[in-house]
Amino acid sequence: MLRGRGRRVQGERADDDPLDAAQERRVRAVLALGGVPQSDLPDGVQQVRLRLLERAAKGYEAPRDVSAWAAVVASNLAMDWHRAKRRQERVGERLASLRQHEHPSGEETSVLSLAVARGLDELPDAQRQVLVLRFYADLPVRSIALELGVPEGTVKSRLHTAVRALRARLHEDEVV
Repeated sequence: MLRGRGRRVQGERADDDPLDAAQERRVRAVLALGGVPQSDLPDGVQQVRLRLLERAAKGYEAPRDVSAWAAVVASNLAMDWHRAKRRQERVGERLASLRQHEHPSGEETSVLSLAVARGLDELPDAQRQVLVLRFYADLPVRSIALELGVPEGTVKSRLHTAVRALRARLHEDEVV
């Protein structure tokens, strides 16, 4: 565990990290898709780690699926950030974070990316959250329901409504 400016507490090793590399990538992706700017992603990842460590320190049982739990916590953090920022600022930052590792793409892909980002912005928070968790974080409906503490039917309903709204937006913009 890092303390201060890169100093480790004596006796702690890098493998004491509660998130493995794949889980960290998923957390970063969920945060980015949730609208968190690239510059804030490291803080978001640290917040997820902190919550996992706090959970253990309080003596709570470890989550059954740490990866799913971390993705949901990241999604909640992204929703918090999302609520705090103006809509237009988020669109550009989200697109920049999605393209971080991509090669420059054609105009058609850019138009689609922008339309999807705007469509996500227009969704209610709960619908955006389940859409990102299901289709980007690739969590099954059951895991999403368990982690969010809602019935599976609620998750399915939110997904259906979100997909329908996003599809309508893309057709309205004549992107698809």
